[in-house]
Parts: sequence; structure tokens; C-alpha cells
Amino acid sequence: MSIQPTVAQALADIGPRLKALRTRRDVTLTALAETTGISKSTLSRLESGQRKASLELLLPIAMAHQVPLDELVAAPKIADPRVHTTARKMNGLTVVPLTRQPGPLQAFKMIIPADRTEPDPKVHEGFEWLYVLAGRLRMVLGAHDLILGPGEAAEFDTRQPHWFGSAGRGTVEILSLFGSQGERMHLRARSADRKRA
Repeated sequence: MSIQPTVAQALADIGPRLKALRTRRDVTLTALAETTGISKSTLSRLESGQRKASLELLLPIAMAHQVPLDELVAAPKIADPRVHTTARKMNGLTVVPLTRQPGPLQAFKMIIPADRTEPDPKVHEGFEWLYVLAGRLRMVLGAHDLILGPGEAAEFDTRQPHWFGSAGRGTVEILSLFGSQGERMHLRARSADRKRA
């Protein structure tokens, strides 16, 4: 099993870190060997990278220098995977950005209030894919008047006049992916007229 590059680098850095710490504290190899009970030759090989570090060797060294173990190891930091966002109001919608970095594709959760029922189509550059999480979404797209329920998705070129609202039965929650370009996704939407038939 291969070791990830960041882990391999952290392991390779242990020797130089041990030597730098000992030198900074003005401690000789002989003095450190006496304090830790580790032979001078083993300490020298650890610092030069000829000997792999183990917990049994690092703990006594950390104790002798009175530093936390992670100061010797400098383990790679694991990035926090959580996306910390702040909801904002836009055109009567509550929009929660789900993408941390700027880029060609952005993800949002949108909450559409129940009283948003009067279409006011807009156009802009881009391509959008949306997925209904909860509620019943009314989507006006060009000449189409569509109703989508939970689990249904749609995709469209945003240069077409479009508008999202509630089908009149409560709040709607959708997941939206927006970008200048997008992969084609399946479309599972029924028109309001077809649904009533």
C-alpha cells in the first residue's frame, strides 16, 4: 500500500525537525542520549533520516525537550470538509451557496416561499441544472409552464426566459448547479397542463 505524498513528506521531515530542535536548544547528542536512554548512534541516524521514527523513539525525545509530540512530527493538516455558508435573500428567494471556491460551476440550495406564485421571467448567461428536494416547484421556461415534485430534475439554458416559484402548496427547496457550461442531465418534468389532464 502506497503512502500519500503528504504523509511521506511529513515522515521525511522528522529527522531535520529533530536536529533543528536539538540544535536550537543547544543540546548535544550525548546529552540527549543520556536523558532519553536512546543510543547516540540511533539518535544520529534518526536525525539523518537513516532510521525510521517510531513512537517508542519519539516519545522520550519529546519528553526530554518538553515539547508536544506533534511538534516533532508536524502531521499534515486535514482540511475541514464542511462548507460554512451564510444564507442570503435574492429576489425573494433564500439562497445558500454550497461552493467554497470561485469557478465555472457553482452550487446553491434555494428556498422558495409559498407566496411566490406570480411569474416574472428573467434571462442571463449560463446553464442551470436543478433538483427538487422538497415541495412542488412551478417553473416557467419560455413557453413551458412546468410543475416538478421532489426527486425531479430539470436543466436549461438560462438565456431562455425562466422563473421559479411555488405551485401554491407551501415552501419549495431546490438544489441548483449553475455555470457557464454544464453537463447534460436527464429532464423529468411534466407541464402543469399535462399534470391536470
